[in-house]
Amino acid sequence: MSKIQIVATIGPASSSPEILRELEDAGMTVARLNGSHNELAWHADTIALIRKVLPNTPILLDIPGRKIRTTQLIAEPRFKIGDTIVLTTDTSYTGSEKVPVNYPSLHEDLAPGNIILADDGTLRFTVVRVDDRDIYVEANCDGRLRSRKGINVPFVRLRTPMITQRDRDMMAFAVEQEVDFVGISFVESAAHVESIRELAGGNWPRIVAKVENQIGLDNVEDILKATDAVMIDRGDLSVETNVENVALYQKRVLSAAKAHSKPVIVATEMLHSMIESPMPTKAEVSDITNAVLDGCAATMLSGETAFGAFPVESVRTMRRIVDAAMHHVVGSGAVKGHLETPQAMGDAIGLICNELAITKVVAITISGFAARLVSSRSLRQPVLAVSNDHMAARSFNLLQGVRGIHLDIEFPRTSTDHIAECLEALFHQGELTLEDVVLVTTVGYPRSGNRMNLIQTHRIGDLAEALHWDLSSIMQGSSPAQKQPA
Repeated sequence: MSKIQIVATIGPASSSPEILRELEDAGMTVARLNGSHNELAWHADTIALIRKVLPNTPILLDIPGRKIRTTQLIAEPRFKIGDTIVLTTDTSYTGSEKVPVNYPSLHEDLAPGNIILADDGTLRFTVVRVDDRDIYVEANCDGRLRSRKGINVPFVRLRTPMITQRDRDMMAFAVEQEVDFVGISFVESAAHVESIRELAGGNWPRIVAKVENQIGLDNVEDILKATDAVMIDRGDLSVETNVENVALYQKRVLSAAKAHSKPVIVATEMLHSMIESPMPTKAEVSDITNAVLDGCAATMLSGETAFGAFPVESVRTMRRIVDAAMHHVVGSGAVKGHLETPQAMGDAIGLICNELAITKVVAITISGFAARLVSSRSLRQPVLAVSNDHMAARSFNLLQGVRGIHLDIEFPRTSTDHIAECLEALFHQGELTLEDVVLVTTVGYPRSGNRMNLIQTHRIGDLAEALHWDLSSIMQGSSPAQKQPA
């Protein structure tokens, strides 16, 4: 079982039943939709298609948040170094005379001399003057300004509200569509995460906080306490801070996330060359490998699968690279400092899995806390995370080395009988064999604040004999029952 999850962005190149199936076969485990592109009707149709074709694949919807972008342009102007381009907050323009942006008060926040970067920093402009809603800029390089490309103004504090009306509309849509995760742009505080969670009105969708600027980096510890997962968006991060430190910032966020047992998605330009080429560069291979060695739960493809010429090849290439890197990863050491019970349990699980002939780990969990904790230890064994909450089980597929499985079994508070019941169900579904030696972790007799306190090891054959499981199908040589969808 592959341990590193692959998030693939679905777009024009990949939004057909045939390509979706090929993406899954190639190694995609999470489908991403970029809310900055296309209308909500397109996203609704695509979500319905994914649910029909790949019902067990979790969906991540990125919502634009406070990200500034050019609007949909009819004319996408080309320019040479020294040319003057006019940006405007008047969205009635189409790009031929002026290029509109979606942030209505940008002209109020800028002054001559400010630097504007576009398209993940590949385009650079200097503000010459501001005239009413028009921003006159001088091009510092040759290029072309395209539709819906990101705009960054590093070192300028914008007065945009923490939660925009677009956020509210997109969150309502995400809840209605029952997506599994939402990605929130430019998260700068725990309060920002909690405000988004309030809009969700419940536990779903889970929140992926995108760390994209210096303020987010400065507050990453608090953000990690509030969020369900983190995405390192290296495109905006590189232009909002400085490009030479991006790899160091990545290591910093991954290290902090590991201490909090929160999964991290590393994103942006991981296989950028494969938008046009069937082969990656050596630098891209090295980049992906280092993200895995540093402890990421998932790597992400953007344009490579959304509109690139080789979407399936990109996923297949990513899968080969991350799987090769995982061969060099062993269980991590103990979390430093004073440990609480769950962290100590996680370290104990890591030690047991390294020292005993454990073949699989089973985390029985409703919310996913045990699954996250076990995943953060980068075990060599596959982890089966079992929940009686269907959406929770599906969401576990974002975690490194984890496959979520839904079982319609009650998890009582007054006994641990459900442990054997879950193992028997997994056995009859073909997830476990008589030869498997499993480590099981869960909460026994849960009370407030008691999140993970039980470890068991079992040889499935011995357990089946002791509890008199029905082995008639095995003895007759027939195959186990089909696996129940997660």
